[in-house]
Parts: sequence; structure tokens; C-alpha cells
Amino acid sequence: MLHFSKIKLTVILGIILLGAIFSAPNLFPRDQVEKWPSFLPKTVVSLGLDLQGGSHLLYEVDMADLVKSRLDDAVNSIRDKLRTAQPPIGYNPPPIAANGAVTLKLLDLKTKSVDQALIDRARPLLQEAAGGMDVTIADDGQVTAQYSEAALTQLKQQVIEQAIEVIRKRIDETGTKEPTIIREGEDRIVVQLPGVKDPEHIKEIIGKTAKMTFQMVDEQAMLAGQPLPTDVVLPVADATNGGLSKIIVERAVQLTGQNLVDAQQTFENGAQPVVSFKFDSIGARKFGDITAKNVGKRFAIVLDGKVITYPVIKDAILGGSGIISGNFTAQSASDLALLLRAGALPANLTVIEERTVGADLGADSIAAGEKACLIAIVLIVVAMVVLYGLFGIFANIALLLNAVLILGALSLLGATLTFPGIAGMVLTLGMAVDANVLILERVREEMRNGRSAITAMEAGYREAQATIIDANLTHFIATCFLFYFGSGPIKGFAITLIIGIATSFFTSVYVTRLMTSVWLRRTRPKLLPL
Repeated sequence: MLHFSKIKLTVILGIILLGAIFSAPNLFPRDQVEKWPSFLPKTVVSLGLDLQGGSHLLYEVDMADLVKSRLDDAVNSIRDKLRTAQPPIGYNPPPIAANGAVTLKLLDLKTKSVDQALIDRARPLLQEAAGGMDVTIADDGQVTAQYSEAALTQLKQQVIEQAIEVIRKRIDETGTKEPTIIREGEDRIVVQLPGVKDPEHIKEIIGKTAKMTFQMVDEQAMLAGQPLPTDVVLPVADATNGGLSKIIVERAVQLTGQNLVDAQQTFENGAQPVVSFKFDSIGARKFGDITAKNVGKRFAIVLDGKVITYPVIKDAILGGSGIISGNFTAQSASDLALLLRAGALPANLTVIEERTVGADLGADSIAAGEKACLIAIVLIVVAMVVLYGLFGIFANIALLLNAVLILGALSLLGATLTFPGIAGMVLTLGMAVDANVLILERVREEMRNGRSAITAMEAGYREAQATIIDANLTHFIATCFLFYFGSGPIKGFAITLIIGIATSFFTSVYVTRLMTSVWLRRTRPKLLPL
């Protein structure tokens, strides 16, 4: 048990060295760390919201609005599918979305009746157009399409995950460091922004749905001043300088912002801020076809239900890129480009809770945590030296290395340290010497039974190892449950504890054994100072 091969010795020393390297950036000023060579790690453990202050936002996803939007999309899709069928399939009354369902009644355009053949022909078209909804068709042709409970649950899950990803992209674009974005409950999202004292601009960025569509302006309806059933009247985002306040556009969406791959704020004519955009290959082809077929007509660029601009198509745009102009400021153009790059939110978000954590609270928490760690370390060091002498010193050295390894692991993971995380570190420090206590008490017992120094030490490590593994394994399993079922601070506590279990097992079993082995080989004592 006290023999170490060259490979094992190299692994142990290598782990200690890596821990020291990855923890080192935390011990130097940030500006100094940035000047280090590129091959050295520069990631540090960031302080969480409760330690350095910042903003806490709780958003609620408007699922009712999302379902309504999906039903409206289904109405348009059903109309298109039935009209383009060969031969076309009629309906009377037409599709409408109400009370959480899409309803319509099929009708044979020639016979003005409904038969089974018509129902069988319409069923696959309706199921495809309904997009995940359950479709039922009565014998008289009455159609009902609505989401089942299972489908609604799955839709809610997808929407929350997509919203979290979009929010993360938007916040990252603003340069905010180490945000925490997690789901809470069924339809809520927690956003924590450490160090952000005035979140108004970020709230504005997060809260915009940023659903972008390209729709043709209905020129005839504009001249007549009366929209058709296939049209929709939309407000103009900026109607200054004598511009139109409302625009009649075709309800059918020609292209969406989902095909955008890039958007950047730039300047037109050297002074006017605009937003340049670029489509992917599919979007570029569609955009080229739309502009080629509608030369001389106006098309509207719509963002969140408002028309940003409605230029005249002068020529076919085949390059897959274009410019959105309007009365932008440099900031508003930059924000719009950011939103388009990050993608649209799948549903509207509403802020239902907002808190600002002051820096004083963070400072108090840090001071309390530092004090707790310091007291814990001092008491543990003194107790180990008093109880076990030289081997207590070995255990204390391992304890110091354990702290270095924990800090290095947290830095490597880019973790955010919260107050519960500090509590986990304090608990880990107390647990770190448990294995050494078990080993050294077993060694004392072996010495009382008449064994020599080396055989007693070997027996102590060998016999205590099974107990140490069992204790750490059960502790690890319990902590994994904390991580899996917990959220927010509980997860931070669990992560710190999981890392601490691994590092304390390594230092207490392998590092102290290595130090003990080196000491025994050099001194060859007849009795152990225990």
C-alpha cells in the first residue's frame, strides 16, 4: 500500500500541478492575468448574484398567447392546403380559431355536400397543416383541431427551452458576464445578472419577441382603403415625416426571420444608421424569388406586429442580403441587429418579479464566508496537529492542497460561486480530514496489537480504504440527488460538494499516503509518533 510506481507518482503530482495552475488566476488581479501568455489558463471563479450584487428577474412565458398564435398559423395553413389541393376542397364556414381550437366545415365545391371520399382526401392535408394538433372530422364534415394535454405539455417544454436559449444569446451579445438563466416551475424563467445594477436596457432587449416577417403590401386594398379578408392592418413603427401610420399587408407570410444568419448595424450614406441582414441559402433563394415576382410592388418588413419599413422592390435581389432602413439611432439599430442575430422568442415574456441586490449584502456575505472558512481551517489544523502530531501535519498539507484543487476545478468549469457554494466548501474542509482520522485511528489500533511501524501503516491504509470508499460513495449519491432535484442555490451547493468529495478522497488517501511513504522510507522508524 505504501509503494508508488513511477506512473502513479506522476499522475498524483500532475493532478496537484494542474490544480495549482488552474487556481492561480484567482490569486492575481484581472488586468494582470489578461497579460499572461495564451497557453496559460485565465478563467476565474466568478461571484454569484448574492456575493457581488446585481439584478434578479423572473419572467413568465405567455402560453395562452403562444397557443393563440399557433392556432392562427394553423388557420392560414389549413386555408392554403385546402385551396391548393387538386381539386380544391371547399369549406363553409371558413376556418376560425376560438376557444383553444380551430374549427371549420368541409364542403364539396361541386355537389355542395360532404361524403366519405372528401373526408378521406382532406384528413392528411388537415393533419399536416394543423402541426401537432389532434384533428377530428365528423360525418357531416365538421372539423375540430386542438392540442391534447400531452401535446400542450411537450409544447410548453420546447418553448421554455427555446426561450432560455434565445435569452442566453441576447444577454451574451450585451457583454454581461456569468448570467444565470434557469427554468422555474412550468412556465417561468429566472434571469440573474451579477454586477448589473441597472437592468433596464437588458430588460428591453430580453422582453422583445423579435418575430420578423416579410409580407407583401396589398396595393389595391391600400388604394381602396379597405382590407380584404386575406389582409391584415398593421401599425407603422415610426410614422414621422408625413409617413403612413398604418399599412394593409397580405396575411400570408412570404419569409420569416428564421432564415437569417447574420445582422449587423451599419451606416447608409455615411450617416444614417441601418441594419444589414443576410439569409441562409434557403432564405436567399426564397427572397430572390419573391423580389423577382414582385418588381415594382412594396413589401413590408414586420417586427413584432409593427411595420419597420415598406420599400418598393426595384429589382430582383438575388444575393440573399439586404438593408432595413428607418429612423434608427445608432443604439436602436445595434439593438435590432442583436435581436435578429439571437433569434425570435417563441412567446411573449412578462416580468413578474424584479429585485436588485446591493453590493453591501454581497460584501457582508463574502466577509461571513471568509470568516467561516478561516475559523474552520484554524480549528481543523490545530485539532489534527494536537491529536496526530506529524501525521496531522501531513493531513493539514493535504487539506491545503484540497482547497487548491477545489478552486482549480471550479475555475476549469467556469463556475459561479454563491453563498451556498461557500457553505459547501466549508463543509468539504471539515470532511476532508475524515479519511485521515479513520486511517490514523486504525494505525493506532494496529500498533497496539504489536505490529511494526511500516506494517501498521500499511494495514491502516488497507483496512480503512473500504470504509472510506463506502462513506464517500454514499455521500456522492446523496449529493447527486441534491443536484438533480434542486435548483439555483441548491445546485451550487451540490456542485461544490461533489467536487469536494472527489478532491478530498484524492488528497486524504493518495497525497497523505505519498507523504507518509516518503517519510517512512527516509527515516525507517521503529515506532510511529502517534
